[in-house]
Amino acid sequence: MKTHTRVLVIGGGVVGCSVLYHLTKLGWSDVMLVERSELTSGSTWHAAGGFHTLNGDTNMAALQGYTIRLYKELEAITGMSCGLHHVGGITLADNEARFEQLKAERAKHRYMGLDTEILGPEEIRKLTDGMVNLEGIIGALYDPLDGHLDPSGTTHAYAKAARMGGAEIVLHNRVLETNPRPDGSWEVVTEKGTIIAEHVVNAGGLWAREIGAMAGVYLPLLPMAHQYLVTDDIPEIMEILKSGREFPHVMDPGGESYLRQEGRGLCIGFYEKPCEPWSVDTTPWDFGHELLNEQFDKIEDSVNFAYRRFPVLERSGVKRVIHGPFTFAPDGNPLIGPVPGLRNYWSACAVMAGFSQGGGMGLALAQWMIEGEVERDPRGFDVSRFGNWTSPGYTVPKVIENYQMRFSVSYPNEERPAARPFRTTPMYEVFDGMNAVWGQQYGLEVVNYHALPGEPRYEEPSFKRSNAWEATRQEVLAVREGVGINEVQNFGKYRVTGPNARAWLDRIMAGLIPKPGRLSLTPMLAHSGKIIGDFTVSCLSETEFQLTASYGAQGWHSRWFEQNPMDGVTVENISDTRSGFQIAGPNARELLSRVTRADVSAEAFRFMDVRRMTVGMANCIVQRVSYTGDLGFEIFTDHMSVRHLWDVLTAAGKDLGIRPFGMRAMMSLRLDKWFGSWGREFSPDYTPAETGLDRFIRWNKAADWIGKAAATAEKAAGPKRRLVSFVVDAKDADVVAWEPIWLDGAVAGFCTSGGFSHWTGKSVAMGFLPADKVKDGLGCEIEILGERRKATVHLSSLWDGDGARMRG
Repeated sequence: MKTHTRVLVIGGGVVGCSVLYHLTKLGWSDVMLVERSELTSGSTWHAAGGFHTLNGDTNMAALQGYTIRLYKELEAITGMSCGLHHVGGITLADNEARFEQLKAERAKHRYMGLDTEILGPEEIRKLTDGMVNLEGIIGALYDPLDGHLDPSGTTHAYAKAARMGGAEIVLHNRVLETNPRPDGSWEVVTEKGTIIAEHVVNAGGLWAREIGAMAGVYLPLLPMAHQYLVTDDIPEIMEILKSGREFPHVMDPGGESYLRQEGRGLCIGFYEKPCEPWSVDTTPWDFGHELLNEQFDKIEDSVNFAYRRFPVLERSGVKRVIHGPFTFAPDGNPLIGPVPGLRNYWSACAVMAGFSQGGGMGLALAQWMIEGEVERDPRGFDVSRFGNWTSPGYTVPKVIENYQMRFSVSYPNEERPAARPFRTTPMYEVFDGMNAVWGQQYGLEVVNYHALPGEPRYEEPSFKRSNAWEATRQEVLAVREGVGINEVQNFGKYRVTGPNARAWLDRIMAGLIPKPGRLSLTPMLAHSGKIIGDFTVSCLSETEFQLTASYGAQGWHSRWFEQNPMDGVTVENISDTRSGFQIAGPNARELLSRVTRADVSAEAFRFMDVRRMTVGMANCIVQRVSYTGDLGFEIFTDHMSVRHLWDVLTAAGKDLGIRPFGMRAMMSLRLDKWFGSWGREFSPDYTPAETGLDRFIRWNKAADWIGKAAATAEKAAGPKRRLVSFVVDAKDADVVAWEPIWLDGAVAGFCTSGGFSHWTGKSVAMGFLPADKVKDGLGCEIEILGERRKATVHLSSLWDGDGARMRG
């Protein structure tokens, strides 16, 4: 065993072996893996081995497609069999909402290059040889890539391919300690000796929590006991085999089950409601090749449902029961990437669907380590999406909820209730007393809208316009006609201080760094030129700046700041210590003038100005800007003064029509001006030139800002696609995101977001089209829930086109 290595991967399951292989594939050969027992000794060996591409996150779906296509490559490289069975997969829909979800997923697949199709009942009958009881079934989604494989053979193929690339694998060698060294490397103490590693990858699977704790890290994951059954030989399956075919993989979300062929019988697994967390506090080190005791009682209802859906099962004997633990994160997605707060420590954990996602996650992590970023937007699986506020008390109920709802319909407006409320602001009780309907962002309770008198304080999950419609409309009108007030807690906020603060910002931001008393909008770019943040930078003095951005991107942004330090600069995340309100609408200036002695006239307090001023009795930072696109101000103060600030503003605004508004109204208001949103229009999948953020780049500034070379090259060449806006001839459903855009009978682009503009009374959307096709008034179609709706390109904003109201 060598004692020094560039990368040490801890854990020999399918994910650890995939990471090891992809590191060698991308050019790093000085890598090794240590495993406390044999390869596949955790969850991998007893996995059902199914694989599929279906995933609500388009980047996850694409990486799952990569994983599935990789297996034949592994077989060719190693000469080993992965036991591949590409039998195709059918996901059943037993109600209209589920069928709408499948149609929406099929639409996404059109521009992703995934060849899926919607089936009717008769087509399902033919593909399943009549073995599915179609009572109540409306339709299904079919994916020819779906299937199953041999978990052990596949993992060993990854391992062999990695060894062929120069990797070393050491078995029966448990890790005892991981100790950081001053130079950023790690001292990893194992049973067979100490290894010095430049990078450590925690692919510990069931033991990932314990491995993380050695480095002082809490990883929010939990093993859940999962059970599946394998039947005796079934005559109907044997007849299918005689014809040279195999039975397809069938997912029945209504029955919380998945079904596939296993030899001459069937294998069926369940995500039952009365589920069981396993080893809630710690995973025993001596666990590995054991299975858990059979528990038919917890799957009794699921089995009875399966007997009705698949009658052949009731006539079949059970050959064996597999009951073992798998790890889940609170939202069901993997925890991948550099762990915030640690140097050269990487997570590759909670990859629950290891044989659907393992290859893609291995590729993503290897790219991140070697190239500094991932080819695809990784935020859906980035470990930083859970902050240091997570705890076992949060993780356990969220994982249970996710497990129970794994096959539930996933609605775009759904708010799941487990572990809530948890993180709240000083305004929580006030807004709660005003019929607030709550959402959450990065663990924080955020007002979506305020239910009207007599309405339920619950937004019905739907793919169509919900019961929040009228309340949202009234909040929008309150802003446009009077003055609205909205809490700014859900902005990420950072304080940058020190003699080199401006120099650091000039390097890390692509745009103008403003002079004292002014603010600017600027993209933050990766070295590849991709967008990794869109910020408001406010200059309070030459040595103090405030940055604001998406609250949910705190972990992502803070980690980037840590990775790009500069002497003489201090960056503090003050997202949860500095809060306040934005006020917006034609009466916003009058309201502010009533509560401060400062001159806030249009001449004295210009658009994009920032001032320190006293509001009521609170010391505040006030910015002349608003994401609503209206005349507005953002007023920041410390948490202890927030309730006072609320009282002062609302008392002074009674005769001005002041009304609180939530995020549903905010998203409608920003679409009036075609303002993009982080995570939708602006993300690591896109560039400034594609999105229009290049207008905020200061191309001639002296600083050698990050991403300059790539952005300059794209500027010279011109983008191949452009973000544009649409007015849509919608019925009762608006664009959400990822809907395909049809042009001349073919899919030419996709939507990034959309909704209803309550002020203009139009259904609107934003999305990408080929740059050479874009022109104002261009007619096209946008596919919403399987139906193509006419749409028209609009290059100018729907409201306040000249900015007179916003800038006045």
